[in-house]
Amino acid sequence: MNNFIVPIDFSIESLKGLDWAVLFSKKKRVHIQMVYVLTNSSSFQPSVVEQEHKYAESEFKKLLMEYQTKLGNDSKLGYIIKKGKVYREVVNQVNSYKNAVVSASTHGASGFEELFVGSNALKIMSATERPVFTLRHSPVPSEINKIIVPIKLHVDTRQKAPVAGDMAELFGAELHVISISTTQNKRDLSRLESYARQVANYFRARKLNTISKTLVGDNLSTLTSNYADAVNADMIVVMSSSIDKWNVFLGSYAQQMVSKSTVPLLSITPKEKHIPSGFSATGG
Repeated sequence: MNNFIVPIDFSIESLKGLDWAVLFSKKKRVHIQMVYVLTNSSSFQPSVVEQEHKYAESEFKKLLMEYQTKLGNDSKLGYIIKKGKVYREVVNQVNSYKNAVVSASTHGASGFEELFVGSNALKIMSATERPVFTLRHSPVPSEINKIIVPIKLHVDTRQKAPVAGDMAELFGAELHVISISTTQNKRDLSRLESYARQVANYFRARKLNTISKTLVGDNLSTLTSNYADAVNADMIVVMSSSIDKWNVFLGSYAQQMVSKSTVPLLSITPKEKHIPSGFSATGG
């Protein structure tokens, strides 16, 4: 995660994505690129488009002056102004870099809530294999001390472990591996706990502070969000594995987490249908 793509509409809320990227600059050298997309510019008169472009340039210069002094580790901050649909331009931008992520607030003045809460949230996750950070109402933490790693009854649920481990190493954070289930079926719970045990053992092999817990309830996203709030977590790492590219549907765990979590969320799209290296094949 050396490059952070941050959608900006110049509202205070949209700056949370920038604040989150700056937090990472305190731990490592990163390049942060702010992105503004001209609004419906194809229907505007050229003079109006030019005026909006000048406005964006002026606002970006203010942000550069304000934020460059906040960066650590010789990190860089820049911007780009684009034209088109916001989610498409964000995806194009993050895909143009190696080792890049999206860092965005889900609320803003120009439709960021619509962008990330609803089918567009799933589109951006499914349209790129890059990680996507989303932030809602809560203030951006000054440190990342606790990371929640939910484990579900899906083989690819364990693919989040290497990234979560990297985040924990970077910030010296405590990892909470929570097995979440809506069923008390013993066979299912045994398989779920096997997955969680593999993940916890993987973290402990990396000498990371790890806590394990099993939660059973009516709704997986509610279980996750309530636990994160209870322990004052700073980040939740989830897989957007239920998203079929360009065939998104409402009600998925990933979408519910994006719209519900008050804790910063990291969504990862699985690349392969098997567990990452470092895990035993026992249990699936």
